[in-house]
Amino acid sequence: MPELLIVLALVLVVAAAFFIARPRKPKAPAEEPRAGAPGTTLEAPPEAAGIEEPAVEPPVEAPTPARERPSLRDRLRRSRKFLSDRLADAFGAGADDETWDDLEAALIQADVGVDVATRIVTDLRSLARERKTTEPEDLKGLLADELVTMFTSDAERTLTFSSDGPTVWLIVGVNGTGKTTTIGKLSADLRDRRRSVALAAADTFRAAADEQLGVWAERTGATVVKHKPGADPGAVAFDAYQHARAKDIDVLIVDTAGRLHTKTPLMDELAKVRRVIEKEGTVHEALLVIDATAGQNGLAQARQFAEAAGVTGVVLAKLDGTAKGGIAVAIENELGIPIKLIGLGEGLDDLEPFDPKTFIDALLS
Repeated sequence: MPELLIVLALVLVVAAAFFIARPRKPKAPAEEPRAGAPGTTLEAPPEAAGIEEPAVEPPVEAPTPARERPSLRDRLRRSRKFLSDRLADAFGAGADDETWDDLEAALIQADVGVDVATRIVTDLRSLARERKTTEPEDLKGLLADELVTMFTSDAERTLTFSSDGPTVWLIVGVNGTGKTTTIGKLSADLRDRRRSVALAAADTFRAAADEQLGVWAERTGATVVKHKPGADPGAVAFDAYQHARAKDIDVLIVDTAGRLHTKTPLMDELAKVRRVIEKEGTVHEALLVIDATAGQNGLAQARQFAEAAGVTGVVLAKLDGTAKGGIAVAIENELGIPIKLIGLGEGLDDLEPFDPKTFIDALLS
């Protein structure tokens, strides 16, 4: 009998071990809810009408060594050579009557303007006589100091940022001055400072203007807000501001028309764009882009734009080309509008803050 009980106990142990060790049948996965089935939520597609977001978030790149750029003196070599050759002729004979006539002619040819050139020569002639200065290098030094005084010494040359809501910069100027390129450079600089940027394509009259702006936006990771060609520029500016505010974008840069294909005067249209934005927020900068190679025509443009757009500063573009350089003196002295930035090439980093003394020293060295 005990032997039978032992056998039964062994059988039970073996059977239990068999059932425990046997692999269980895997549980079927729960069926995922079908799109549109009761109890599910469909995510609405993002709104994209009129707004081009960057395809991907721009990667945060490791800092790379800055490229070694030519000095300001080297990049102003054409303007510098033009002026230095004429100054050498003027100062070569010392400080006689012919010297001052030649100097006045040289300054006028350098786009300083007749009135400003006359004033500079009158002051310089008196100062040279008082100090008994006759050496060419000394006379050039006096000229450099006099030219620096033609700029507003206490002018605010840094760009304004808002501490509440999006910063708005309005970019104005006639077609061909370099507005779009300047916008691209500003956008790149803001990106490097880790600020988000939106671009408003409010130049709706120039063919492919929004496409060119889109190229810069793609290169700099900015958002573009645009309408159809020929649309109301004010409506584009309004939508762009609303977008920038809703998305907490740091800076909105508004591209504007430099010429219209309608009977509406350009200055009226620019004033309207500004008014539309200011119903919702503030225009912190209205930057006038002037082609430095335009000479005295640039001064006439500045006069036209100053009142309509409420210009707060000038961007003097294309100074690396055939510009004479004197237009900088004329603009600031005659109009009192500070030059804030200068463009010295086509690269994204070829936009520099303007400092009068540094500029004049480079121009006359």
